[in-house]
Amino acid sequence: MIFQKPGIEKDGVITLTYSIISNPEESVPVLLPDSSPAICSQCPLQIEINRLQSEIAWWKAMHGKAKGREEALQNEIKELQAKLKLREKQLFGKGSEKKKNENEGQPGEEKEKKKRGQQPGAPGHGRKKHDNLPKIDEEHDLPEEEKLCSCCGLPFEEFPGTEESEVVEVEVRAHVRRIIRRKYVRTCACPNLPVIVTAKGPDKLIPKGAYGDSVWIQVLIAKFLFNRPTSSQLGHFALIGLEISQGTITDGLKRLEPLLEPVYEGIVAKNQAEIHWHADETRWMVFEEVEGKTGYRWYLWVFKSASTAVFILDQSRSSSVPLSHLEDVVHDSILSVDRYSAYKTLIKEKDGCILLAWCWAHVRRDFINLAKTRPEYEEWALEWVEQIGIIYHINNLRIEALDIQDEFELRDEQLRGAVIEMENKCAGQLEAETLQPDQEKVLESLQNHWDGLTIFIDYPEVPMDNNAAEQALRGPVVGRKNFYGSGAVWSGHLASIMFSIFQTLVLWNINPQVWLEMFFRACAENKGLPLEDVSAFLPWNMSEQELEVYSKPPKPANDTS
Repeated sequence: MIFQKPGIEKDGVITLTYSIISNPEESVPVLLPDSSPAICSQCPLQIEINRLQSEIAWWKAMHGKAKGREEALQNEIKELQAKLKLREKQLFGKGSEKKKNENEGQPGEEKEKKKRGQQPGAPGHGRKKHDNLPKIDEEHDLPEEEKLCSCCGLPFEEFPGTEESEVVEVEVRAHVRRIIRRKYVRTCACPNLPVIVTAKGPDKLIPKGAYGDSVWIQVLIAKFLFNRPTSSQLGHFALIGLEISQGTITDGLKRLEPLLEPVYEGIVAKNQAEIHWHADETRWMVFEEVEGKTGYRWYLWVFKSASTAVFILDQSRSSSVPLSHLEDVVHDSILSVDRYSAYKTLIKEKDGCILLAWCWAHVRRDFINLAKTRPEYEEWALEWVEQIGIIYHINNLRIEALDIQDEFELRDEQLRGAVIEMENKCAGQLEAETLQPDQEKVLESLQNHWDGLTIFIDYPEVPMDNNAAEQALRGPVVGRKNFYGSGAVWSGHLASIMFSIFQTLVLWNINPQVWLEMFFRACAENKGLPLEDVSAFLPWNMSEQELEVYSKPPKPANDTS
């Protein structure tokens, strides 16, 4: 820095002396005419001052940029730490979102650990009765030597009545059906007729196949209903003495796919005619090279309505899948989804005839994740979680009162008031500009999706969340972990068919094993060819009596009742 000393006037010229702090003893005289109060811009000192001021400005700018970079890096570190904490909780943390008790973990207080199972003092439910199962009598009697008195040897007299008890057993065994067809020889001389006539054999699901319907039913149920790998099912078969190769199962399933295709098409048509769906998607591996596609990652989509569940396997996760499935929808419909951007295209492409109902469970999860990963915002985030819970509770009470007009109107008014209060709170906190970026991000997402989040207010039949679709995908996700996906495109398509059939049957309380037995019997009677009309096997075409028959457990093979 340069200091100016008082000037000395001589012959109309002012002499100014400047001193530099680093060496105040040295001074640089500068002569300026009295007509110009400023220092001459051409003098060496002014040039040096300008240079130093430019350097100061440059270093200030660099310092500002460095501070900005440091601040951005600090924010990035906090973000990464939050993500790391979230991943650790997802991998190793508890799945429950319940809050800890206020007194839990406080020093000096020992809380008794709750034991597993039936709690002392809780009312029991007794042994489960199995009246639906057939009973096989098994009589036990005393040996002959024990029917005599051990002292005198006199015989016992039989006492009226018996002591009875029950034991539930499960018998799983493989057996061979030996088909014996009787032959007859003609005794007449009529022309153009065979000499030997053989009785017709049983109809087969797979012509010339060595395995009956029960084998294929067990394989389909194990793989696509209980999500077990085929190798596991074959291992179970081996334990009961039935050795089948993997190739035999693969070939058989490939032959069954065309038989099940018409049922799948019927379910798809029914699903497309609905007015409300839950949709979601998850990855599904297909280990077959397809021209134009890199890698083995495909996607399994689900569209679940009140009466059907349709699974679609596609290479893409783009909006083309929901657009194609809902192409013919022209009336006002509602699609419950998460906030994945592919669904937002439906609003533009369908000219507003499909409304998107966003999922409140995902909004709630945003606040919970923020509370878990950023402890400094925990109290703020949990306040929002509590308010979302209040809206859930009021809406549940409103749904319970759908048939009670006065109570429904009261609950409806309470719900609308709670929703308006939340909307005002969100807008107020965003306008105050006192929030940190992570807090703003959550509230901006809530505000941007507000119209879709509040659809349930005017449509009580629409749930607040998209849990129905996520639950529908839970089985396939478990299967994906157990057997990694599908080995070929046809196998993946069969998986989507069977997931659709089984989950649709479950919606109608139909026993999948009974349904498969009846359906495969009809296919066998059709010489193993696809049925031209499968309407009788679609649940919504069945009478109440038929639905009751299909809902019961299967009968034993030798039961003709």
